[in-house]
Amino acid sequence: MPHTPNRPKRFIAVTCFAMVFVMTVIGSVVARDTILTQEVSIDVEVLASGLDHPWGIEPLPEGGLLVTERSGALRLVRDGEVSAPISGVPEVAARGQGGLLDIALARDFATSRTLFLSYSARGGNGMGTAIARARLSDDATALTDVEEIFRMNRFSGAGQHFGSRIAVAEDGTLFFTIGDRGESERAQDPNDHAGSVLRIAADGSIPADNPFASGGGAPEIWSTGHRNPQGMDIDPKTGVLYAVEHGARGGDEVNLPEAGRNYGWPVISYGRHYSGAEIGQGTAADGMEQPIHYWDPSIAPGGMAVYRGEMFPEWDGDLLVAALKFQLLVRLDLDAETGEVLSEERMLKGDYGRIRDVHVAPDGAVLMVTDEDNGQILRLSRTPDTD
Repeated sequence: MPHTPNRPKRFIAVTCFAMVFVMTVIGSVVARDTILTQEVSIDVEVLASGLDHPWGIEPLPEGGLLVTERSGALRLVRDGEVSAPISGVPEVAARGQGGLLDIALARDFATSRTLFLSYSARGGNGMGTAIARARLSDDATALTDVEEIFRMNRFSGAGQHFGSRIAVAEDGTLFFTIGDRGESERAQDPNDHAGSVLRIAADGSIPADNPFASGGGAPEIWSTGHRNPQGMDIDPKTGVLYAVEHGARGGDEVNLPEAGRNYGWPVISYGRHYSGAEIGQGTAADGMEQPIHYWDPSIAPGGMAVYRGEMFPEWDGDLLVAALKFQLLVRLDLDAETGEVLSEERMLKGDYGRIRDVHVAPDGAVLMVTDEDNGQILRLSRTPDTD
């Protein structure tokens, strides 16, 4: 069951789901599910389907959505139509958990058309995580000025734990994640990019205030000791950076990555090895940070988002976490003053498949993608009042 370390245990109510099917006609018949959650009634609408394991989603300011497919395609979805692959995407190594992964827009995208992609690339010693910058054409059919601005410093033959979630800060710098690549000890080496949250400028240069910019570790590294963080977001109101990472058998964590801090993997963990053996030296150690929340058993978290939007004021400041294993969306209710996790709500369990990413749209709706052969884009909106 979920836990918040070093805090009183609280009763977490089991969400009761009431589902009805509302049929609306907009050119064709569309199924829309209405679901009652703890705080509000929501409508779940399928915006698109037929995608090949979609991984990241990003709304465009002019309308439409960009979505990545792990096999290597970047597509535009608009008015229910899925485009042909956008040209110019870098070559990706689509093997295991690798491929074309996250996408994020530059802060000045409306004028610059600049975006960023994370992906697994091939190198002399196997595969590793890379970041590219590109410009999206005005008609959204092509990427131009494509440049790889980061490539991790040690490739390997492993096909797992690429991390790869991107969050763009207010100052335009990029935070992104890389997993331990299946070699846990790498997460404790400050000179190895694996098992880290990293930060670079939009052109790939090193910000002068990075914790290891002057030595002591790889200058791109922001924090160490992460297993495989595949969710990350920056609270647009407070500027706080959140990350969620996969544990082993138990021990999925929500962390607040801070400059130069060590988050413990694999020295400390709230999970166990898949064999059942204990990990490291327990759940705490000097000089290593505690998560603000963890799950045991694991939920296999994907993307995450801090909810700031007008559509669901009941969720203001809460964390939304996509989950693959139990095929659900988790809402963590945070105390506005302390940031403490007060309770957890599990929504949509088993209804739509493995949820890979979650994103708050400009209108406050919640967008999600399902990591399936027939992947979908889902939109969660507030059920209109019928009084």
